[in-house]
Amino acid sequence: MTTDAHPQFAAALQELGLDVEVRRFPDETRTAQQAAEAIGCRVAEIVKSLIFAADGVPVLVLMDGASRVDVERVRQELGAGKVTRADAKAVRETTGYAIGGVPPFGHRTRTRVLAGRGVLDHEVVWAAAGTPHTVFALDPKTLVAHAGATVVDVREASA
Repeated sequence: MTTDAHPQFAAALQELGLDVEVRRFPDETRTAQQAAEAIGCRVAEIVKSLIFAADGVPVLVLMDGASRVDVERVRQELGAGKVTRADAKAVRETTGYAIGGVPPFGHRTRTRVLAGRGVLDHEVVWAAAGTPHTVFALDPKTLVAHAGATVVDVREASA
């Protein structure tokens, strides 16, 4: 049931032939911690969809909720001169969604997608469904495949 999903994301699900249950929460699930608490899962089972700019070109990084992205590793992976976090305007222009609601696929524009290896460590992962109030569950391999992601190690080393 995709009626709670953002219309652009609902259309993408239909186009991909994916039948997922979209869950809506009264409180925002903008952060991985908020989403995990609302769903009742571990933070690591949340997939964050983060937009960066690699030499000015948008790139999507899918990361498990318990990890942080190492921007230097992203830069090396892409062979870019400079990688920075995209601002709210760039995120909306690239994806069609606001920060905190960006799903792993179904974006306005096609971008290069990297997925942190930790996303694959779970049977099921949860990701935003186009709004800061909606999420959906999917097995990680299917999620990574539909996102067109390359699985890489771009996780920040633990201190």
